[in-house]
Amino acid sequence: MRVAVAGCCHGELDKIYETLALAERRGSGPVDLLLCCGDFQAVRNEADLRCMAVPPKYRHMQTFYRYYSGEKKAPVLTIFIGGNHEASNHLQELPYGGWVAPNIYYLGLAGVVKYRGVRIGGISGIFKSHDYRKGHFECPPYNSSTIRSIYHVRNIEVYKLKQLKQPVHIFLSHDWPRNIYHYGNKKQLLKTKSFFRQEVENSTLGSPAASELLEHLQPAYWFSAHLHVKFAALMQHQATDKDQAGKETKFLALDKCLPHRDFLQVLEIEHDPSAPEYLEYDVEWLTVLRATDDLINVTGGLWNMPEDNGLHTRWDYSATEETMKEVMEKLNHDPKVPCNFSMTAACYDPSKPQTQVKLVHRINPQTTEFCAQLGITDINVMIQKAREEEHHQCGEYEQQGDPGTEESEEDRSEYNTDTSALSSINPDEIMLDEEEEEEEEEAVSAHSDMNTPSVEPASDQASDLSTSFSDVRNLPSSMFVSSDDASRSPASGEGKCGETVESGDEKDLAKFPLKRLSDEHEPEQRKKIKRRNQAIYAAVDGEDASAE
Repeated sequence: MRVAVAGCCHGELDKIYETLALAERRGSGPVDLLLCCGDFQAVRNEADLRCMAVPPKYRHMQTFYRYYSGEKKAPVLTIFIGGNHEASNHLQELPYGGWVAPNIYYLGLAGVVKYRGVRIGGISGIFKSHDYRKGHFECPPYNSSTIRSIYHVRNIEVYKLKQLKQPVHIFLSHDWPRNIYHYGNKKQLLKTKSFFRQEVENSTLGSPAASELLEHLQPAYWFSAHLHVKFAALMQHQATDKDQAGKETKFLALDKCLPHRDFLQVLEIEHDPSAPEYLEYDVEWLTVLRATDDLINVTGGLWNMPEDNGLHTRWDYSATEETMKEVMEKLNHDPKVPCNFSMTAACYDPSKPQTQVKLVHRINPQTTEFCAQLGITDINVMIQKAREEEHHQCGEYEQQGDPGTEESEEDRSEYNTDTSALSSINPDEIMLDEEEEEEEEEAVSAHSDMNTPSVEPASDQASDLSTSFSDVRNLPSSMFVSSDDASRSPASGEGKCGETVESGDEKDLAKFPLKRLSDEHEPEQRKKIKRRNQAIYAAVDGEDASAE
């Protein structure tokens, strides 16, 4: 089946679906599935905007609300994970996943689903060591600290995913697995993003938690975003059985949705022709959720996951045939994900702005139904009960503080380094103190950028795996596909990794020469494209001054 993968979406759903339609017209058939690697921005209204960890003047409604209201419908089944620029109050309603709009499915804090027999897993958020061992204690209204910590990965989600034993075909994460850059064209990556060099040399670029999952799950494909650069790698895992070859993971990171950026990729993925063409729950994953239900923690205190060290009575929460059979019975032997989307908040109305919409902590009926059927706890219900107890003990309601922020040296996470803080020196981004540009200037800049002479990229035949992926770019006024990347595949395996979408508009191609990725590698040779919402992506939010 044809699977499209998008990098940082930043709310640009219309542009992404338009580009997909273009790819379908110029490709060999319709796209069956779209996977989005975070910063999706499922913003329903003005209150949701206030829950995004960006400065207020860079909060823009974008186009998701049209899909939420039913004005538009996603033309292809869309599955996404959360990043670090999200309407966190909306996604928090669905900790175990669910529909944020018809045909648009969120995987939750962590999750695994099946589509046409392909097993798709993912984990939301980015890694920060000081929050990694905390519980999920945040709830709206967020303060200046919790509006960031809400999207930080927690050890409980990694622990659950590590209970999986059955093969995973595709895995999504927002930030990269640490050290994945050693398995691709690192030389070209550092030429493109020279400010990564120190983190690469210190082995601090990327998420150690994601790296741990990569080593355990060893999926056929791993897709990421966050660092705003296209990068491919091929990781060969060590064989666990002497009679079998080790598995390999094809890694691909994509850019953000902007003109001249490699933000979208279409691949052929092998699937089961006999499998149903609708989204299904993954029974093994649901079994793990049931088994680990007692481990849920909604406090800001630091804690460790059970392990075989003599301190815990149980540390293995993996599924068995018997426990999976119990889950199937609870599902009435029908693992189909119900199409039970319902609106839980008022939708944005451009004609009636509501700047004072109150922030409330909502219980989503999808989560209620899911938890009741599976017999597990709704995290949000636990959080509300904890807040009520706190209110009772204090005698008055106090706005949520920042529990557990301070920590002693011995209490720190086993991962002692955060993901790199890169965006503050990223020459590719617009800093927050720059003035907003007029749309006319944006159009002129974008047009001139398209006509910049191309520069031949440096070649590294030994490690340049990026050539196995074709460019699909969203350009202003005239969207077309660049085939600069060659079709050489790094390894034979599942499907056609190097598909190039053919052009169907020769006039556009003649008028606007194809722009090579190498032009973006040399900031001094190109004009900056300045967009009113672009600074959102480069926001430096204090401790989260990572590449947005």
